[in-house]
Amino acid sequence: MSKCAEAAAVAATVPGAGMGKAGLRPSMVPRQASFFPPPVPNPFVQQTRMGAASRLQIFFLGIILLPIRVLLVALIILLAWPFAAISTACCPEKLTHPITGWKRKITQPVLKFLGHAMFLSMGFMVTVKGKVAGPAEAPIFVAAPHSTFFDGIACVVAGLPSMVSRNENAKVPLIGRLLRAVQPVLVSRVDPDSRKNTINEIIRRATSGGQWPQDTVTWTWQGYTFIQLCMLTFCQLFTKVEVEFMPVQVPNDEEKNDPILFACRVRSLMAEALGIPVTDHTYEDCRLMISAGQLTLPMEAGLVEFTKISRKLKLDWDSIRKQLDEYATIACCSKGGRIGIDEFAEYLKLPVSDVLRQLFTLFDRNHDGSIDFREYVIGLAVLCNPANTEDIIQMAFKLFDVDEDGFITEEEFSTILQASLGVPDLDVSVLFKEIAQGDSVSYEEFKSFALKHPQYAKIFTTYLDLQTCHVFSLPKEAQAAPLIASNKVSPENHDESTSDKKDD
Repeated sequence: MSKCAEAAAVAATVPGAGMGKAGLRPSMVPRQASFFPPPVPNPFVQQTRMGAASRLQIFFLGIILLPIRVLLVALIILLAWPFAAISTACCPEKLTHPITGWKRKITQPVLKFLGHAMFLSMGFMVTVKGKVAGPAEAPIFVAAPHSTFFDGIACVVAGLPSMVSRNENAKVPLIGRLLRAVQPVLVSRVDPDSRKNTINEIIRRATSGGQWPQDTVTWTWQGYTFIQLCMLTFCQLFTKVEVEFMPVQVPNDEEKNDPILFACRVRSLMAEALGIPVTDHTYEDCRLMISAGQLTLPMEAGLVEFTKISRKLKLDWDSIRKQLDEYATIACCSKGGRIGIDEFAEYLKLPVSDVLRQLFTLFDRNHDGSIDFREYVIGLAVLCNPANTEDIIQMAFKLFDVDEDGFITEEEFSTILQASLGVPDLDVSVLFKEIAQGDSVSYEEFKSFALKHPQYAKIFTTYLDLQTCHVFSLPKEAQAAPLIASNKVSPENHDESTSDKKDD
């Protein structure tokens, strides 16, 4: 769609535009499926509600089963600890070489047997489907759905592969020594290079020709604590678990050149077998979730599928975290931590006008009348930041500088915004004072404000879009003249307004 067509389509929805009658709102431009909201609102939180019957069952069974199972688990851990200590004796916390020789031959079978005994004593009835592949055939072992502390059952059944675990777990008394015995890849969540180092370590082990055990990763986030989960599990008569080993997947040539394709295919196969949806949430979303809670927003507000959004929109962690602060400033007074049209207008210090509604609609991707943080991030990246370049800011400044003296007065500022928004009695004194250091605005002040507040980019450049439409509607001879920001406007007879609609 051309600039002129875009402007005409939007202007047609503004009362008084075109033939003087209000038209219907044009249909929204189709959105990219890759930016659709994820099918799972918050995959990091598990909420379980138990009825009265379940509570009574847990109480009476717990009186008998809980103490017995706690004693059995403690006994098995004490029996396993000496073998784990022998296996890791004289070894650094972060292993540089695999455990080999008599240590591995003696300790690994014993630890595997005790692992089976532990889960049996906890009441787990484990069924295994499929064939377990060895390290030579499948160096990397991926477990799903990574949703419980008891994902370790799959690791025991698979023969104690190495896990990816955070550093802190290796320092826990007793349990830390057992973890070190399976030769984990230890990860520091505060190290900015942690992801790169982890990937390099897994590659090094996977290409060692079977010297290292298989590598896997399982984890959980928020729900029952480890102690609560153990207590509830021990109070069950038994818990059925099915572990299915799927066929080994080998990357094709295209997937070898782009490992993300291979990872996505494996993920899709696992999700299909489990009958569950997939999302692109990662640990960074957990960090944003915590930050949202600290900003008095609902924790779910911080979930944006960080990895996918940052890759597609070329954004980094610092940028998105800063945008969360800005979003919280706008949404702090709203219910549910979402931005409505009134909060949007109040933050911009502008009245609710047709142009502002159009801009709000472009942010509101699912048309529910509000903007969540995910929509806000995408809107800034797709709609506002592209319109906030040095050239556009310069043209916008020239537009506001009616007398071309290098400064914008409040009267000039008001005149152009009145014309752009189609509001003849618009009061912009509060907004002007926020931009200006004195009685007028210099280019540097205007530029600084525009860069810090990209939400205004579409507002400041609305009249430029209308000018573009006007030039394209002229005869070709007139179009040959260079397009210059004209500031000869009259808010009394300027009814049209526009904002770019992009196929994002």
